[in-house]
Amino acid sequence: MIDIEQIISTEYSLPRQNVSNALALWQEGATIPFIARYRKEKTGSLDEVQLRNIFERYTYLTELEQRKQTILDAIASQNKLTESLHNQINTCLNKTELEDLYLPYKPKRRTKATIAKEKGLEPLALLIQSYNQPKTSPNLSLTQAATQYVDESKGVKTEEEALSGAADILAELVAEKAEIRAYLRDYLLKQGVFVARIKDEHPEGSTKYEMYRNYQCSLSKIPPHNILALYRGEAEGILTVEIAFEEAEVLNYLESQEINTKVVEIRDFYRKMLKDSFNRLIKPALIREVRADRKQYADNESIKTFEANLRNLLLAPPAGMKPTMAIDPGFRTGCKVAILDQTGQFLEYQAIFPHSGDQKRQQAAKIIISLINKYQIELIAIGNGTASRESDQFISEIFQDLKSKPIKVIVNESGASVYSASEVARAEFPDLDVTVRGAISIGRRLQDPLAELVKIDPKSIGVGQYQHDVDQKLLQTKLAETVESCVNYVGVDLNTASKELLVFVSGITPTIANNIVSYRNQKGKFNNRRELLKIPKLGAKTFEQAAGFLRIRDGDFPLDNTAVHPESYPLVKKLLTALNIPLEQINQAGNRLNNLNLNQFITDTIGLPTLQDAIAELKKPGRDPREQFQYATFRAEITEITHLKPGMILEGIVTNVVNFGAFVDLGVHQDGLVHISELAARFVSDPNEIIKVGQVVKVKVLDVNEKLKRIALSIKAVTNLN
Repeated sequence: MIDIEQIISTEYSLPRQNVSNALALWQEGATIPFIARYRKEKTGSLDEVQLRNIFERYTYLTELEQRKQTILDAIASQNKLTESLHNQINTCLNKTELEDLYLPYKPKRRTKATIAKEKGLEPLALLIQSYNQPKTSPNLSLTQAATQYVDESKGVKTEEEALSGAADILAELVAEKAEIRAYLRDYLLKQGVFVARIKDEHPEGSTKYEMYRNYQCSLSKIPPHNILALYRGEAEGILTVEIAFEEAEVLNYLESQEINTKVVEIRDFYRKMLKDSFNRLIKPALIREVRADRKQYADNESIKTFEANLRNLLLAPPAGMKPTMAIDPGFRTGCKVAILDQTGQFLEYQAIFPHSGDQKRQQAAKIIISLINKYQIELIAIGNGTASRESDQFISEIFQDLKSKPIKVIVNESGASVYSASEVARAEFPDLDVTVRGAISIGRRLQDPLAELVKIDPKSIGVGQYQHDVDQKLLQTKLAETVESCVNYVGVDLNTASKELLVFVSGITPTIANNIVSYRNQKGKFNNRRELLKIPKLGAKTFEQAAGFLRIRDGDFPLDNTAVHPESYPLVKKLLTALNIPLEQINQAGNRLNNLNLNQFITDTIGLPTLQDAIAELKKPGRDPREQFQYATFRAEITEITHLKPGMILEGIVTNVVNFGAFVDLGVHQDGLVHISELAARFVSDPNEIIKVGQVVKVKVLDVNEKLKRIALSIKAVTNLN
């Protein structure tokens, strides 16, 4: 048995005790956000990324150990388990290498080799194998050796057939050697080249895969998005995709490893056998494995990009819980206007038609002004779909007649239609039309992006890269982890959170989330965190996991609106007492907390990390950790792609970051692309290093292709101008 904890400790350069404690907490049911935030003393302040790495590696190695035992038992049952093989399997740390070791002993379907063995040719194969020695007699004759194995009753009619069967047996033995498969797999990954072409039936310019018409790229250097594009084009029947390599070099390697004799006849026999072994048995399997390896690499990289984009989108600065007018724009069907209060509750709906003639435009203006005044609107959210810029311009005209102007923002509405038709939306607004639900979602996204976007499948939000081509199970897992991380990082208002938001809070199950909402609907708002223990199925363990991430504004106890865990309340009281500050006046603690000598408060269970976190919370109790709200201002005269000209400097908002660059919304119904080479005046290997979804940027227009609807942009050109 391998020492899994020690292996993880070594691989990640972490103290073993920290790894051991983290695993113990996890196995007891603690969540990653809880361990990272509230058990720093035990883990040495491991963050969420480190914890996920530890737990994923532990799961992998545990599964590996279970598979090892199955394989050892299987080989032992064949009486073929040697001490050397037992040690090789026991010390193996890779699933692929483990399967290579098992391959010779794995039950297999009927092959050329098994057929040859059935004909009694295995002794001949072993005899020829014994001839493959440096001191083999030059007078040996394979044909003569094969004579005694000719037996028509067994289906062996000639010496040539006997030798051919023996070659099949030896070919399989070579193909099943773990060290050979490992070497050739590594060779293909390092030296192999993807070669793709568009099939002849697709003329030039007729497909979206034109760049792959005659394409070559090393397996070791090909970008993830190119791999996924190749595989998609192949699946659609447009591309042929092959892996090319120097076959002569591979055969030379096999000969150097397998041929030991200088006898010409045996060398020739082995050369022919090795070529057959490679082409028939090794190559097809390794090509599949290498393609799968590259697919896994592309999936992992693309999912990382998706995770980063989703995190930035979910953690986008909220405009704040203020009275909001939400507009889902449209031409023929009109604009759907929904009014939300400062808690996000729906109040009123109106349909207006500002783009259907002067009379209806004037009527629409009166309705908008009336609604703004009636509800003291502070925010206006306009969806960025059809008629968004025209609706934006319409609202700007109305602003000329207003003394107090609300903040007006064009909001990315990706996924709003998915939400409006979902079960979640139907349950929330059973009596409203889907278009009204869509408008409500747009408004709530402006108020608090995180609280609203958790209701939508992340794959529908529009920030992925080939998200339908990657491993869907892994994608779902990673995106759920990202949402969980973001929700717990920000914290959740216990009195306003939907069950869709609550379910991502540490320790809260869907059943408990429903019970919390039901309790709130029946009893009214929560006044303190201890009330949570009255919720059905929410016991002490769940309370421990969840309490620190749930906030109660204007409740009975000031600390309930902070990230301070209830278990640390006595500690905070000691800190405040030392400064003669009443608990009710924690907002006034501020910099006075800097005067405390924290060492005097350290105990066996409370260390410096917990004390530092408590101080940080007390300095800004109830603060939102997200950045300050900002929004892009689109040029009023630029509403269509036809208005764009090379050289223009414009403001936009990043809508998606991919491996090859970033897409930016300029307010012309078509996002422009800032290629990775145009992001900065230096080499950029990962766009996420310097840009993120939701970021407001200034760009220079490099090129506009109206026919293909392509806009090339540059950020570095603007930076260089400054």
